[in-house]
Amino acid sequence: MTSAPEIPEIKAADLSIDPTFFELLTGSFRRIVGTQLVSEGQGPDWLYHKASFVVVAHNTDADPRFVYANKAGQNCFEYPWDEFVTLPSRLSAELPNRAERQRLLDAVTSNGFISDYRGLRIAKSGRRFWIEDGIVWQLIDRDGNHRGQAATFSRWKDA
Repeated sequence: MTSAPEIPEIKAADLSIDPTFFELLTGSFRRIVGTQLVSEGQGPDWLYHKASFVVVAHNTDADPRFVYANKAGQNCFEYPWDEFVTLPSRLSAELPNRAERQRLLDAVTSNGFISDYRGLRIAKSGRRFWIEDGIVWQLIDRDGNHRGQAATFSRWKDA
């Protein structure tokens, strides 16, 4: 059985419609959260290009860096792919809100996921917005290896 490649070793540009990364996102969501992230027949291209909800993911670096953001995520945060996937994920929250964000990530590490998340985030332009009803989960491959964390949300509003 081949395990999923380590996120830090994959070039970020390769992940937008990468089937192995798609399986990591959707498989870990199904195993940990207990529901489907996408409907049957919707693959990596659909999730990246057509999904109306945001999906973002970061790796396991000491200062985690985004490695994935679908088009809805790029639009919400106002970063194109090439900038998003080089951004430390902590920069998605302003400095005063980073402690709250870290508590969230610690809770996800302890519990596997959290749902009904609400948090204040900042876009590239400086626009502040509230994530509403978010789900954040651990990216765990089929072999039980931790690959990072991901988040999804379909509701947000300007602060």
